[in-house]
Amino acid sequence: MAQEMMPGTSLEGSRPTYTYKVVLLGSMSVGKSSLAYRYVKNDFREFLPTVGCSFFTQTLNLEAATVKFEIWDTAGQEKYQSVCHLYYRNANAALIVYDIANKETLRRAKLWVEELEQKFLPDEIVIALVGNKTDLAAEREVTTEEGAEFAQTKGLLFMETSAKSNHQVNDIFMAVVQELLQQEKEKAPAPSPHGRSTVDLQEGTPKRRCC
Repeated sequence: MAQEMMPGTSLEGSRPTYTYKVVLLGSMSVGKSSLAYRYVKNDFREFLPTVGCSFFTQTLNLEAATVKFEIWDTAGQEKYQSVCHLYYRNANAALIVYDIANKETLRRAKLWVEELEQKFLPDEIVIALVGNKTDLAAEREVTTEEGAEFAQTKGLLFMETSAKSNHQVNDIFMAVVQELLQQEKEKAPAPSPHGRSTVDLQEGTPKRRCC
């Protein structure tokens, strides 16, 4: 996993700092840019289609660690498909977004999952399936159960969100953070018999198949 660890640089001088690359993938107009903007700026905007890729950053000062997110928002148009692998290279996490009011976008999301499965080992990347636009519940074409069932079969995090109404946007990013920190905890070396301290990440972990 490509991350930057700098113990001793946090506000308290003892927490480690991790930098994680997170990519947003999915069809055009599913709300990837709006999700990123809502998470980083706590505001909602209707974005024009992203050209290539846009970039956001967010820093979280948690009890267990300082986490720096580098969020890459990729274009959903088919013409950019051939270059998207350049954007998700060395990613630590991916949010694969579909529109609950557009069943075709879930089909495309499933293809993204398959592509990432071919490029990464299971412990190399955290993948979350995100059903966006719950504010369009009256136009829903994809049930919550359908999204959750697919996520469960693939071992993905799952949540439905709305960038417009700010429904569970922070929650899905926090679930990703906690999963990444759990991986760090599992990789941490055993306590040294010579009494040297090791990184102890006590932050709670999410259930992998949340909804």
